Parts: sequence; C-alpha cells; structure tokens
Amino acid sequence: MVIMALDHTRDFFHLDAMSFSPEDLAKTNTLLFLTRWITHFCAPVFMFTAGTGAWLWLHSGRQSPARTLPQLSAHLWKRGLWLVLLELTALRFAFFLSLTTGPVLLTVLWALGWSMVALGFLVRMPLRWLTVLSLAVISLHNLADPIAPSRFGAFAGLWKVLHQQGAVVINGVVSITVYPLVPWLAVMAAGYCFGPVLSLEPSRRRWWMLQLGSCMTLAFLALRTLNIYGDPLKWNGTLLSFLRVTKYPPSLDFLLMTLGPALLVLAVFHGRAFGKNNPLIVFGKAPLFYFLVHFSALHLLEFPLALLRYGKADFLWNPLPSMGGQTSLYPVGFGYPLWAVYLLWIFLVAAMYPLCLWFNNRKSRG
Repeated sequence: MVIMALDHTRDFFHLDAMSFSPEDLAKTNTLLFLTRWITHFCAPVFMFTAGTGAWLWLHSGRQSPARTLPQLSAHLWKRGLWLVLLELTALRFAFFLSLTTGPVLLTVLWALGWSMVALGFLVRMPLRWLTVLSLAVISLHNLADPIAPSRFGAFAGLWKVLHQQGAVVINGVVSITVYPLVPWLAVMAAGYCFGPVLSLEPSRRRWWMLQLGSCMTLAFLALRTLNIYGDPLKWNGTLLSFLRVTKYPPSLDFLLMTLGPALLVLAVFHGRAFGKNNPLIVFGKAPLFYFLVHFSALHLLEFPLALLRYGKADFLWNPLPSMGGQTSLYPVGFGYPLWAVYLLWIFLVAAMYPLCLWFNNRKSRG
C-alpha cells in the first residue's frame, strides 16, 4: 500500500506522466522506469491475498458456528458489488472531482469487485479443480492475445472487459477497461487455493512459500529469457526491456515476476511480530479507507501547489492529462520533477498514518 501510493503520486504530479508512459523505453530513464516497475507488485498481491483472505474468512476458527460456503459466496458477492459501486462513484470522484466529467475508468476496484463476485461462484468447486482451473487460465490466457475485439462484432466491448484493454462506448459514454477481468479473477482464485498452506504448521508453511516463490521467480527468468511465450512484448537484450512486461491484462510473465518474489518476501517476514501501531499494521487494517482517501488527498493537494506555482488552479477542474484529459487545458510544462514526486509521496504516506490510526480505533470501538 505504501508502494502503491508512489505510483499514484507520480500519476498526479510527475511532469512526464502528463505526456508519456514511464515504460516507453524510447523516452523514459532508468529511475523513472524503476519507479513504475516496483509498483507493479501491488495489484497482483492485492488480488492474490484477497483470495487468500476469502479462504481465511471461511475457515476462521473463532467463529461459532462455523461459516459455510453459501455464507462465503454471499459475503463475496456483497463485498464485490460494493467495490464496483465505489469504483463508479467514490473513486471516479477522486479521479476527476466530478461524476460526469472524463471517461469512466474501470480500474482496480472494478477488477477486485467482479473477481470477488466470480469467486463467490467458483468456491463451490472442489479445491483441486479450482486450483487447476486458475493456474490454467494464468498460464494460457496469453494464447488469446492475438484475438482482436472486432472479431466479436457487437460483442467487441465484452471482449475488452474480459481480456483486452480498450475503450467501450455506450450511449455516448466512454468507458476504458484499464483492468480486463479474466486474468485477475484467476489470480484471486489462485490466492484462495493457496489458503490451505496457511493452515500448515509454521515450518511447513514457510517451506511452501519458499518453494512456490522460488519456482515462480525461476519460471519468469526462464520464460523471459526464451522470449517465445509469456508476454506480448519481446525484450531486446537490455535489462529494462527484460523487465518491461505487460500489466493490462497481466501476462504470465508479469504474474510470475511479481507473485514469485512476493511469496519469497512473505516467507522472510513469516513469523515476525509487529506492534499494533506499526505503520504496516495500521495501513493493512484500513486498506479500502487508505485507498480512497489517499486518491482524494492527492487530487486536492494539486490545488495549493498550483496556486503557489501559477497563481491560479481553475484548470484543475479539467481531467488531468495523465487521466485522459487535454494537455491544451493545462499550463505548458505542467507537472513536477521526479524528486518532488518522491517528497510528496513521503508527505502523503506520513499524513495517512494518523488518519488510518484514527479510523482503526473508531472501527475497533464498533
């Protein structure tokens, strides 16, 4: 969550974010590329651990009577639809300070929400079958990369929602599917299937984390080196091109590159105790609150900085160029250098700590 805020701070404030992707190897530099690259770990870990959290919710030993699969399904459907609603309202407002301006961006809450709805059905499958299915989708979905949405005629928009990033226009409203659903729901299902590992005794649990993490990381290195399958973007002999893998939708290489090391980090931290006021614990107990508030805070922070720099801030009511807005509506050279982005990120995370601490205390009191 801390790393995630770095990417969003860059989206809102970085000069270059207004004109090109940090992964455009013809324009980027190493620090900018790595600033974006490190944040790639966030979405896959969110999806995977959401699935694991569903398994833990079902098997919580503190519940009496024990929870049932129908209860889990209902819980996932309600939670998922709530996240979709928040994507279309609260997060949209944080992006544009309006519910009617700019395109409808279907991003991470959209993908999390519909993946939870899908998982609500999938949990009724035998765990072994679901494991095979989720791994098969993760491994094989790149075979569908060459399929153009136009092949589906009137259903082209559905293909964009399911597997290929793109714009869908319905009654003049432009929606952009930033997070195509199929690979992400497979990641969440795989996280659910990982849940039984957490019921093992500690040494076996850590052994499985190390084995799975190592195998996935080595598989990424092998597949990427072969440069035949696993990602639609081929690498050309440089380190940055080797690491430039596809997130939208997440390729097999992308998921191996992120989830493999994440499991290794989990093994390293396994068994370590943190105090209740440790920032990682405080942020981790308020993920949705943190997510929505930090987006809104970033957008509102634009205003005083614009007033200091330009003497006006009215242009900020238009969508940011990094969010699909028109560059012509913004001052020439709008944005800040990367070092300023890092300072703003540190400030944001520090400011979020007391807010999340307050929120957790209120939540614990009922």
